[in-house]
Amino acid sequence: MQTNLASILHQANLISLVQEQQVVDYVRAEGANVPSAVVQLGFFSATELARHLEHIFAIALIDVHQYDYHTCCKDLNQRDLVLRHRVLPLQMNDNTLFIGLSDPTQIDALDEFRFAIGKNIEPLLLENKQLESAIRRIYGSEIGGGYNPNQHQHQRSVSDEDLGNLVDLGDGELFDDALDLSQDSAPVTRYINQTLMDAVRKKASDIHFEPYEETYRIRFRCDGILHQHATPPAHLSRRLSTRLKVMSKLNIAERRQPQDGRIKLKLTPTLAIDLRVSTLPTLWGEKVVLRILDSSSANLDIDILGYNEQQKQAYLSALQQPQGMILMTGPTGSGKTVSLYTGLKILNTDALNISTAEDPVEINLPGINQVQINTLVGLGFAEALRSFLRQDPDVVMVGEIRDLETGAIAVKAAQTGHLVLSTLHTNSAAETITRLTNMGVEDFNLASSLSLIIAQRLARRLCNNCKQPHPLDDYMREKFTIPLTASLYQASEFGCDDCNKGYIGRVGIYEVMPFSRELAEALMTGASTLELEDIACKQGMQKLQLSGIEKLCEGVTSLAELQRVLHFS
Repeated sequence: MQTNLASILHQANLISLVQEQQVVDYVRAEGANVPSAVVQLGFFSATELARHLEHIFAIALIDVHQYDYHTCCKDLNQRDLVLRHRVLPLQMNDNTLFIGLSDPTQIDALDEFRFAIGKNIEPLLLENKQLESAIRRIYGSEIGGGYNPNQHQHQRSVSDEDLGNLVDLGDGELFDDALDLSQDSAPVTRYINQTLMDAVRKKASDIHFEPYEETYRIRFRCDGILHQHATPPAHLSRRLSTRLKVMSKLNIAERRQPQDGRIKLKLTPTLAIDLRVSTLPTLWGEKVVLRILDSSSANLDIDILGYNEQQKQAYLSALQQPQGMILMTGPTGSGKTVSLYTGLKILNTDALNISTAEDPVEINLPGINQVQINTLVGLGFAEALRSFLRQDPDVVMVGEIRDLETGAIAVKAAQTGHLVLSTLHTNSAAETITRLTNMGVEDFNLASSLSLIIAQRLARRLCNNCKQPHPLDDYMREKFTIPLTASLYQASEFGCDDCNKGYIGRVGIYEVMPFSRELAEALMTGASTLELEDIACKQGMQKLQLSGIEKLCEGVTSLAELQRVLHFS
């Protein structure tokens, strides 16, 4: 019976008789398995329960990420057995099939696989959470619930296997403007909806739909790194791109020119997100990239962005000035917008008039007047900024200074009683000054307007659940100026079910340069970038590499990640 495991746990004195009955009742009411019920009721964590079962049944507890279960499941083609018994084929050789399960009492599941495959069956123990996640990744399941064989076809999600069985009947069924995920029933539509929900669940920032001659690839960008998510059949390339274009209200007949659009997507009755859509004609079809603009996922708390105390105080001090210019610099995707909006959130009070010009508006913040740049109608950064100055502003944020006109107006605003925040693409704080002067902004204007320059990068955070010690020899420690007493960590090779290959989330690495009188005088006398940087370092500025080493010694990130992000070796 399904509740045999509850009785065994009671006999092993791991749960009481009352708790056993609670587990039985939960299983019958919710349709869950016993391991899930035990964890949900709070009797054990998933890891603790798996350790107990390993001891009781003498079955090896393994990590699902060490097995190529995707290939094994595809080769076996036993979807119904997998979903009915909630077990996972992991690996197969000439004589034996290794099956992962979270309930070792599932003898009937092993017998059915033995009959269906004609091989010996070797059970291996998995944490229930790992098992459910792996099954969902391969076959799909309704979010928030398990597999129910009696549910209607339109209520379950679509797997790669389902999609491969579709006949390409054309695009007629795709003309459906409804963007409520619960309302769409066409297979391709449900597949895309499931992909979008998977991306939101994994906190991806971008989704890439990429057609090739004989394959099709879907990738998610999580924590700045692209990971392959799925490989649907290549012959469905046009249907997938057409559906995405319908959702974003683009011209589905135009396949020769790039197009841009937006999707307002209702995931649940209480959760909706915006997606920015970009299509690009390639050799084998249209590539579609979706940028997820989820304001709710942006944490604008300055204490968790990664600033050390000195850097944090320098930023807060510049924000309290009635006028001046604060510049954020770094490559695309380095977190400049979040840093700027963290400052705007601090300033956002009834006493201040704050206006922003952005392309696009990625974070919605009530109380701030946000303007979406639209070059098609002649509304660029310079035009928006010029208009802001006639709107009685206190604080102005310009998404990016791209040309002399925008830079000159921003500098003038900073000189005339306004606090101006903006971004540039430069590699370091000191190079920002050189970049502005090369644009044509005069040295004396910069010297009188700059308040603070922050250069930044984003490094992936190590997963606290699976990070591993990283022994480093004395030569490497001396090379990177790492104290001998510092404990270093590296990412787990396989990661765990809570992370992406050993990392989860990102942390900022900063180079904060307050623009002092000495720096202003050096700029006026024609100092070079290196000379300006030397002056700033003597005044206490911590360069990006030292800030990164600080995060490394705190156990926040790894040496390999710093080498990737900061390009030092």
